[in-house]
Amino acid sequence: MRKSATVPLALLYAALIVYASLYPFEGWRAVGIAPWSFFLTPLPRYWTAFDVLTNFAGYAPLGFLLGLALRERRSSLWMLGGAAGIAAVLSFTLEALQTYIPQRVPSNLDWLLNVAGALAGAGLAWVLARLGGLRRWQRIRARWAVEEVRAGWILLALWPVGLLFPSAVPFGLGQVFERLELATVRWLTGTPLLEWLPLRETELEPLLPSAEMATVVFALLAPSLLACLVVRRPLDRWLLAWFSLLVGTGVTALSAALSYGPQHAWAWLTPPVLAGMLAAAGLIVILVLLPRRAAAGVLLLALAWELSLINRAPLDPYLAQTLQTWEQGRFVRFHGLAQWVGWLWPYAVLAYVLTDLARRDPPMTREVG
Repeated sequence: MRKSATVPLALLYAALIVYASLYPFEGWRAVGIAPWSFFLTPLPRYWTAFDVLTNFAGYAPLGFLLGLALRERRSSLWMLGGAAGIAAVLSFTLEALQTYIPQRVPSNLDWLLNVAGALAGAGLAWVLARLGGLRRWQRIRARWAVEEVRAGWILLALWPVGLLFPSAVPFGLGQVFERLELATVRWLTGTPLLEWLPLRETELEPLLPSAEMATVVFALLAPSLLACLVVRRPLDRWLLAWFSLLVGTGVTALSAALSYGPQHAWAWLTPPVLAGMLAAAGLIVILVLLPRRAAAGVLLLALAWELSLINRAPLDPYLAQTLQTWEQGRFVRFHGLAQWVGWLWPYAVLAYVLTDLARRDPPMTREVG
C-alpha cells in the first residue's frame, strides 16, 4: 500500500506556523489577564492589507494538506469541517500564547483570517476531489514515482525553503563549520577545555572562481540526483530535476530581492555561478540514466564535495547587515526557520540516502537504468 506524504507535510507546515507565531521565543511574562481574553475583545479598527493577506494565505496550505489527509480517511464533509477545526484550535492556542510574548499581540481578527484561510485551502482540496483530480494524481503518482519514498519527496519540497536564507555561495547549503566553531569558542570561554579546541590559525579566504563554480555544480546536482531516487523513468526524472532547478533559481532570486532589494535580485548570477548552473544542467542529462543505487552513490559524493567546499568559504560579510534588516522587517518570522533548513538539509539528505542504501531496493526499481 502506498503511503501519502500529506500527513508529514501537514505536520511540517504546522511546525512552521508555530515558529512564525511564537518567534522570538523569549521575554515570556505574565500580564495579569486570561490568555483567551483576546477572543472576547472587539475586532481591531486598524489593520493593513499585508496582515490580512499573510494571516489568510498562511493557513491556506495547512487547510489544503489537512483536507487531503482527511479525505483519505473520512467523507468529504470531514475535509472542510475537520481541517477548519484543527486550524481553529491551533490558531487559538498560538494567539493565546502570544499574550505572554512582549513582541506579539494576539488578535481575534488574525484568528478569523487563519480559520478562513484553512477553510479555503480545504475547499480547494474538496473541489479537486470532486472533479476527480486526486484520483488522476494518484494514478500518475503510481506510474511516476517509486514506492515508499515519502521522506525523499519531503526533502525535495524543503530544498527551496533552505534557499530563502542568503548563503556564501548561491545554492550552497550546509555551511555550519565556522558557526559551530564560533559557538563552541563562546561556550568554552573561561574553561580549561578551550585550550584543547583545535582552532584555525588563519581566517577563511573567499573561494576561487573555480571552487565557487564547483560548489554550485555539486549543490545543484544534489536535488537533481534526489529526484532520481523518488521517480522511476529517466524522462520523468529529467523533468523533475529541471523543475527543481527552475524553482531553486527563482527562490534564490527572491531571497536576494528580499535581502538586498529588488534591484539586486539577480546580482548573485556571476560568471562562475552561471557556469556552474550550465554545467549542472548538462550533467543532469547523463545522470538521470543511472540506476537508482548508482544515483544514490553519486549523490553522496556530490553532497560530500559540496559540504567540503561550502565550509571552506567565509561567512558573507553582508550577512550580519542582512539579518538586521530582516529582523526589523516583516520576514522576521520566517528567516530563522529558512536558515535552519539551509544548515541541516544536506545532512538530512545524507542520512536519508544512507538509510535508503542500507535497505534492499524495491523490486520495481531495479528496472530503471
